[in-house]
Amino acid sequence: MNFLWDNIFRKSSERALNAQLRDNLLFRDLSEAELRFLERCVHIRHYHSSEPIFRQGEVGVGMYIIAKGRVEIFVSDPNSPNDESRDIFVTQLLPSDFFGELSLVEENGRRTATAIAREETTLIGFFKPDLVEILARRPAMGTRIALRLAEVLGRRLKETTEKVSELRRALKDLRAPPARDHGAQP
Repeated sequence: MNFLWDNIFRKSSERALNAQLRDNLLFRDLSEAELRFLERCVHIRHYHSSEPIFRQGEVGVGMYIIAKGRVEIFVSDPNSPNDESRDIFVTQLLPSDFFGELSLVEENGRRTATAIAREETTLIGFFKPDLVEILARRPAMGTRIALRLAEVLGRRLKETTEKVSELRRALKDLRAPPARDHGAQP
């Protein structure tokens, strides 16, 4: 009789995975049949609180979607002395957020940040070999994913460029000599 309960729980978790994939921007354009195919390609991994998902400088192999939990992203401070490592907090990611997508298109690209689970966390991993397999076996599906991936990377590049420009303006303002008060008497 346990097999009946096993099937009920399995179907429930499959529906949850399908919904999480469908809600992700990269997979939003996929049909139900394509989502079921994708479910067989992705990898579920559980992380404990404070467990690293990846570290800055490691070779990236794929992206992650947060199914449950919380992930914090840090970068190492390049100006800290060699004997002490100082991490700079970048952002906190919550369920349905995704990260690491650049590794889907880079050849042996290195992670530009460190990702750490901050509580019990479940991630859906989608790796470069999975994308390559989809492109080979289901080209139309792979093309839709690749176009959405290009859209995400383009948007993030634009946001980064805007942030760099904003920081440059702020730095220029800090370096500018103080304005002189021409109305004051010496």
